[in-house]
Amino acid sequence: MKFRDNWEMVAIERVENVSPSIRLLEIAANNHFKIWTPGSHLRVRVKVEERTEIRTYSLIDIGDDEKKYRIAVKLMDEGLGGSRYMWSLQVGDTLEISQPHNHFELSRYAPSYTLVAGGVGITPMISMAYALRNSDKPVRLFYGVRDHTEAAFAKLLRGWLGDRLKLCVAEETGPLDLKKIVDSVAGDGELYICGPIAMLETVSRIWKESGRSMGTLRYETFASSGHYPTRPFTVDLPRFGKTIEVAAHQTLLAALEAEGLEIISDCKRGECGLCVVNILESDAPVDHRDVFLNPSEKEDGKKLCACVSRICGGTLTLDTAYRGPC
Repeated sequence: MKFRDNWEMVAIERVENVSPSIRLLEIAANNHFKIWTPGSHLRVRVKVEERTEIRTYSLIDIGDDEKKYRIAVKLMDEGLGGSRYMWSLQVGDTLEISQPHNHFELSRYAPSYTLVAGGVGITPMISMAYALRNSDKPVRLFYGVRDHTEAAFAKLLRGWLGDRLKLCVAEETGPLDLKKIVDSVAGDGELYICGPIAMLETVSRIWKESGRSMGTLRYETFASSGHYPTRPFTVDLPRFGKTIEVAAHQTLLAALEAEGLEIISDCKRGECGLCVVNILESDAPVDHRDVFLNPSEKEDGKKLCACVSRICGGTLTLDTAYRGPC
């Protein structure tokens, strides 16, 4: 997984709040529009406290043939700051984007399709639902939300899928029954899931315990979702005799790079594992927000993906693969 981005400055053409916390942005791609496939995303350069960082947002196909890029952004007040920047954009503002990438490809040869979305995890599923709407294969979309106001795009999806859309409103019926969903997947059917890290971990565990092939479980991650609140913390680097502060709206990777440590990284989504660092000690819980480390590695607490994972306050003592001057 190596991103080779061709960056382009584009204009925001339309802004629409599709729920109280989710905003749809329609982007004019000028003459550089690239045909993309379901599951694709754009990489976007955002401003966070004067720093330029990269975020990824799933592309949405609403069934319109116009050559526009559409993304939806959930406002995360306790997040790392990217969503607040995206919500500050208005019609006419410019944004720097990459060409589409896809690491969440929709197979066209599965015997059945089960799509599972939690909250804004619905975004990559919209294009998948549109592509599968007339499929002669069994198709189901389980969509979990806290309340009806957060069910963005539900009307559109209902029009395409009818009763194949299973909307689960937590305040009425409780959260999605993930074990029941996994158990209902027949044979070699494929399951696609996008949602908070806890949801992905639960489904991955149930899927593995069921004896199913991990190759038929496909997922998209939220780089900012975790098990604990996002808080600032301190990092001790004994090898260099340095102590640095990681802000609440800053990743550990960004803080290390700002100090001159050249950490190898690529995806910045907790998927590739290139940015793994060694934990020597931590006086606070480690919040693993990646899908690269396996459950035993996370429980062992000796490694951490610096691009997304952190600790819940306190002090983290690290050793890195970097051995140059600091």
